[in-house]
Amino acid sequence: MEFVSQLGSSTLDGLSYLGSLASLGVRAAYYTLVAPFNGKPLRLQRAVSQAMDTGVRALPILSLITFFIGLILALQAAYELRRFGAISAVATAVAVSMSRELGPLITAIVVIGRSGSAFAAEIGTMKVSEEIDALETMAISPIRFLVAPKFLAMMVMLPCLTIWANAMGILGGSLFGVAQADFTFVRYLQASIDSLALRDITTGLVKSVMFGITITAVGCLEGLSTGAGAEQVGRSTTQAVVKSIFLVVLVSTNASGLSCRTRDFAPQPARQLRRTRDSSRPQLRRRARRNAGDSWRFRVREKHATSDPRRTRKTQRR
Repeated sequence: MEFVSQLGSSTLDGLSYLGSLASLGVRAAYYTLVAPFNGKPLRLQRAVSQAMDTGVRALPILSLITFFIGLILALQAAYELRRFGAISAVATAVAVSMSRELGPLITAIVVIGRSGSAFAAEIGTMKVSEEIDALETMAISPIRFLVAPKFLAMMVMLPCLTIWANAMGILGGSLFGVAQADFTFVRYLQASIDSLALRDITTGLVKSVMFGITITAVGCLEGLSTGAGAEQVGRSTTQAVVKSIFLVVLVSTNASGLSCRTRDFAPQPARQLRRTRDSSRPQLRRRARRNAGDSWRFRVREKHATSDPRRTRKTQRR
């Protein structure tokens, strides 16, 4: 019974935490997208500063990480594809994996380590030093003053960082393709571009927007719920990083499952269906003829003789 009670209390705590995140996200979205048209201007200068700190200053470490991830992905994919004689599919594997899943996910994890923890530490320090109470005393909403610029900066910069991460991952894979897979650099890039569909790119960009909203909401909520004392600031920062990574992976899993499900049930054109049905038949026929030899010709003659009604009548008269 004690285990059941603990499980129920933890479930209720998790649901209440998700409710707090949703409430904070809705209020931040209101102050970012709706309030500027109702006479409550957004702090654009602060949003630009946050965008510089979140996006531009994260480019060196993000470029290095995604470049080596693309290289490692090409190495591991080539190790398996070489056994099937499909080493030329390395470019496709790297491009699709980076654009659909790894690019947005690695970008989100890097941004969590740099900016999500910084959001929690900044707002937590302001909470401990009673600056949040001073804003509320002056009738200034902390969400409009502090959270909305971060919200806008993350929504704009995370898709841009994701596009850059995808490009660096493909560039890292091209290093292996040129050195070990007999690609030229131009041919590798052309194969990567040809393998990508618009849906692959838009899926990654939509994920990055969702990741940006999640990271901002978790970091700011942990900062606003910081207790008294400097020790609580460290705990809030740690909780922000851990919970952000967990929620980002959870959001990515749900988005990937939904995307694959809609892709599987999407209607295909009739020409494409005909090609997929008939593409393997000539190869099977040639292989059967080669394996059968002279007996195949005898069976074909016999089949035609039995199927032709004229020949069956002649054989019956004889």
